[in-house]
Amino acid sequence: MKIEIWSDFVCPFCYIGKRKIEQALKDFKYKDKVEIIFKSYELNPEAPLHPVGEGYEAFAAVKRVSISDAKRMMDPVKDFAAAYGLDYHLEKTKMMKTITAHRLAKWARTFNQEGALTEAFMDAYFTKGANLADQGTLLGLVAQVGLDQQEALDVINSDRYLDVVETEIYEARLIGVRGVPFFVFDQKYAIAGAQPDELFIQTIEKAFQAASPLEMVGDPNATCSVDDGCAPE
Repeated sequence: MKIEIWSDFVCPFCYIGKRKIEQALKDFKYKDKVEIIFKSYELNPEAPLHPVGEGYEAFAAVKRVSISDAKRMMDPVKDFAAAYGLDYHLEKTKMMKTITAHRLAKWARTFNQEGALTEAFMDAYFTKGANLADQGTLLGLVAQVGLDQQEALDVINSDRYLDVVETEIYEARLIGVRGVPFFVFDQKYAIAGAQPDELFIQTIEKAFQAASPLEMVGDPNATCSVDDGCAPE
């Protein structure tokens, strides 16, 4: 069974959603038969290439609210994240374009390391306030998951994997994704946002049952077949 997850590294509910799906799979009997596929999505396509402001001030400017209002809106997210073991420091977060980070994630996919790099990007952004548009920061995180920095630099200095990123963003539009995280279970069921834990558990079970082949019980040889001459002529 496949679970596709559209997300952005700078989306606070995406990191929480990632933890929710991991938690739901933790006790799932057939978790070894589940494949997680991360799909690109730009939460803010108009974000600057390099950060302008950070934390509450940047959020206030985008939402056109006061800094106190921004803090009031953002602090409950920190508490929500803490319930899933995530130590958010939203006062350090920066607003920047994430397209290069997405391209690197698709490159990491070729080494089966997209999940690991996604985790590294999200952790660095939300717990340390990392600039995911900074070349040095990206290369450091690439090395953290055991990938080659020189090859990563070659990707950064090119447009490699941009077509993959753009295709995944286009796929999101086609299926009506209007926000992230967005989860698709075996192209049959979907969950939008960081919904209650029970819903993830129930949907995984439901999707797996729908995708699973028939399970044989009893004696499979107690039948007639064309080959053994038992079928009617």
